[in-house]
Amino acid sequence: MAASTRLRIAVALLCWLLASTTGLGQVGTLTGTVRDSVTQAPLELASLFLANTTYGASTNEKGQFSLPNVPVGQYDLVISYLGYKLYKRSITVKPGPQTLPLLLTPNSQQLREVVIRPNPNRESDYQRFVQTFLGQSAFSRQCRIRNPKDVYVDYDSDKNELTATSAAFVQVDNDALGYRVKYYGLKFTQNFREQYVVFYGYPVFEEMKARNERQLRRWVANREQAYRGSLTHFLHSIYTSRVTSEGFLVQKMRIVPNRKFPRADSLAKALRQARRNSVFSSADQDSLSRWVKVPRAFSMLYTAPRPLDSLRRVQPDSGRVWLRFRDYLQVTYLKESPDPAYPAARPISAAAAALPKGQISTLVLLQPEIEIQKNGQLVVPLGVFTDGYWGFEKMGEFLPLDYTPAASAP
Repeated sequence: MAASTRLRIAVALLCWLLASTTGLGQVGTLTGTVRDSVTQAPLELASLFLANTTYGASTNEKGQFSLPNVPVGQYDLVISYLGYKLYKRSITVKPGPQTLPLLLTPNSQQLREVVIRPNPNRESDYQRFVQTFLGQSAFSRQCRIRNPKDVYVDYDSDKNELTATSAAFVQVDNDALGYRVKYYGLKFTQNFREQYVVFYGYPVFEEMKARNERQLRRWVANREQAYRGSLTHFLHSIYTSRVTSEGFLVQKMRIVPNRKFPRADSLAKALRQARRNSVFSSADQDSLSRWVKVPRAFSMLYTAPRPLDSLRRVQPDSGRVWLRFRDYLQVTYLKESPDPAYPAARPISAAAAALPKGQISTLVLLQPEIEIQKNGQLVVPLGVFTDGYWGFEKMGEFLPLDYTPAASAP
């Protein structure tokens, strides 16, 4: 046993809640007109898209649009237009044509009183946001935010919390994967005291134009690499009964609370309170150093691989599959090594240290079970918590839901 000390990162992408295709192979066509909800006037050049996909369009002079060849399933439809509130609506795309009358509400909300805090470290705060939002992997280092002036970053010292928002969208150009991502409605929070990160919004993907065939081939290869070992790849392997052959090792893990932690934490807090207006002595520093090293909990790893039936529930008559397991899962992708920038993980046990090296992640179910769809997406993506390597990968490895990988991973 060893203490689990890695920063816990929860990355919540709200757009995943409904933007997931279910009927792969069947397609529909969306058409309609976007109008002002008050005057009924058509809105020209409104940006309309299905969140977290490459499907998007603009309205013509009559406010009309068309989105052909959309795989059937559930999506978040999002419309952005200057001077209007961001439009969000859950839709179900069915086979064949489908007409949607859409009304946008003028954004007449008066500017509310804003409390301005002195923020001499604005640039450093922005860089901290960029490092966390984009990530630190080799692919993430090839991502750039093209409109930094549209991002408002604020640090609240009382909460020890960094937040970032954008009134328009945040544009990220990913030169590693060849996608231009416009992230609408960004809400980003990084709390350093509680050690968590949450961000969500409504991204739309656009294919970047390659300079030459060589760059196009590199993008195709990098997208495949980003997919391999991802949570989507793992869930798809569960759905298709190919967990082991796709390169995943799945083991049960338990988190056991440390009975010594509450007292150590209480003593550390009491010492900080007592010395808040004075200098710590050497003895104080030694005590504080010893108490803060006491782990909150211990991790116990069961080294035997988990059988497939312990990870899922299958409905025989329909073939539907649900993710279902107890405790925590440690998921290791054995066919690739971690990114060089990923901090080396300490083995949970001596037995675990002998296992082949790979990309090690933790998966936790936050509800009894969640349905897995054919493309490896969860019906309720926020019903799981991920840590480890999956928490490390960010915008650099971000793929649209309509991305289609190769038939099988090498």
